[in-house]
Amino acid sequence: MKIVLLEDIDKLGKKYEIKEVSDGYARNFLIPKGLAKLATPKNIKLAKIKKEKELRKAEEQLRRVQKMAAQIEGQEITISLKTGEKGQLFESVTSQMVSKKLAEMGFEIKKSQIEISKPIKEIGEYPVKIDFEHGLEAEIKLIVTEEK
Repeated sequence: MKIVLLEDIDKLGKKYEIKEVSDGYARNFLIPKGLAKLATPKNIKLAKIKKEKELRKAEEQLRRVQKMAAQIEGQEITISLKTGEKGQLFESVTSQMVSKKLAEMGFEIKKSQIEISKPIKEIGEYPVKIDFEHGLEAEIKLIVTEEK
């Protein structure tokens, strides 16, 4: 029986692909759970249209992420914190602090996207990596200074 997949299914195929499966598997499992539809000419046409629409949407999102990554690459941000006598910080710099500072600059970056390699507990300059969707990365320079 030919079916059109409505979701990605391990070891079977990707969303909107047309597959040949046994009648029982289709009737008893895939179709009742909403994972597939019969491969009628109408359903095949709809699947192709939806697949093309999703591809265009994914390409647009990729371009948007690439643009943001290019804009943020090499940016410098400064965070001022209270320090002790020897320049050690009273608190570590967190990804949330970096995210907040980037938001002030107009970049909407989630704290989960910010990768600080080791805890920052002293004044200085540190590289900070930002992970974007589609495997893209950018690196910014974090400058930690003493709060006056």
